[in-house]
Amino acid sequence: MKAIRVHEFGGPEKLVLEELPEPKPGAGEILVQIKAAGVNPVETYQRDGKYPSMPKLPWTPGNDGAGIVHSVGSGVKSVKPGDRVYLAGSSTGTYAEFSLSTETQVHPLPAKITFQQGAAIGIPYGTAYRALFQRAKSLPNEVVLINGASGAVGLAAVQLARAYGMIVIGTAGAEEGLSLVEKNGAHYAFNHSADNLAERVGNITQIRGKQGPDVIIEMLANKNLAKDMQMLGRHGRIVVVGNRGNVEINARDMMAKDGAILGMSLPYASDSEKASIYSALGAALEIGAANPVVAREYSLKDASQAHKDIIERSSHGKLVLLP
Repeated sequence: MKAIRVHEFGGPEKLVLEELPEPKPGAGEILVQIKAAGVNPVETYQRDGKYPSMPKLPWTPGNDGAGIVHSVGSGVKSVKPGDRVYLAGSSTGTYAEFSLSTETQVHPLPAKITFQQGAAIGIPYGTAYRALFQRAKSLPNEVVLINGASGAVGLAAVQLARAYGMIVIGTAGAEEGLSLVEKNGAHYAFNHSADNLAERVGNITQIRGKQGPDVIIEMLANKNLAKDMQMLGRHGRIVVVGNRGNVEINARDMMAKDGAILGMSLPYASDSEKASIYSALGAALEIGAANPVVAREYSLKDASQAHKDIIERSSHGKLVLLP
C-alpha cells in the first residue's frame, strides 16, 4: 500500500510517499481502506518535533479518516467488512491507503455523509464537542463567542452550539469566512480584526441582560486571550483550543469576572468521555445537526502542500487527502 512516512522531524518536505506492507488486524482491531484522510494542525506540530507527545519514527501521520471496513480481527462485533465508517484515531496513521484502528476508534458513517466529510469528523467535531460541553459545560440560551469560527473546529463548534440552543457569535478574517460562519448557523459573524469587536459583542450580550459572553472558544490564544478576558461575562468560561506562542495577560481581568480559563486536549479525554462524544456526534450527523465542511482536497502525494496550507492559509473548513 502507499503511505506517507516521516523518518526525521522537520518541515513539510519530511513527508515522503512510500510503499509499505498492508497491515493485518489483530484481536479487537479493524483494518479500514481509507477513502479520505483528514489533515489537522497537530500533525504539523508533531512532524516538526515540537509537540508534548511525539510519535516514534518512522511514522505515518493522521488520526482522522473515512472509508470502508476491509477486515476485522477476532472479537470485533460492531462492524463488518464492507461497512462505511469514519475514524477517530489510528494506530498506524491515516495518511495511507489502509489504516488500523481499535474498535472504539471506528464509528458508523451515515449514508448521506461523504467520505471526505467523514474525514472531517474525528478531531474537529470531537474537539468542538469537548470544548463546549465537557469543559465549558455550556447551556442553552448562553452566549458563546467562537474566535476563529471558519476553520474545521470552529465550524463544528458553530453547528453544535446552534443546535444546542446557544446564541452563537463567530469571528473570521475575511468575507468568505464570515459568510461561511453565518451559513453554518452563527447568529452573528464579525471580523476578528475589527477595532470595535469588543463593543459589538458587548452590545449583543447587553440585549440579553449579560455583561459579555458566557463562553468563549479560543483557537489562537497567543493572539486573542487577553482580549477574551476583557470581553468575558461574569462567571464566564474561556476554553483554549489552540495556541502558537506566548501571551501576556492581566489576571485581574478574570478575577473581576469570577471567570475561568480552561485548557483542553482531546487525547486527554477519558474512554467514557470519548464514548459520550462520539455517541452524541453520531446522532448529530444522522439528524443533520452536524454537517462537515471540506475546504480543499489533495492527493496523498501532495501531503506536504496540505501541511503548508493548513498553517499558512486560511482554511474555511477541513483539508483532506485522497489516497
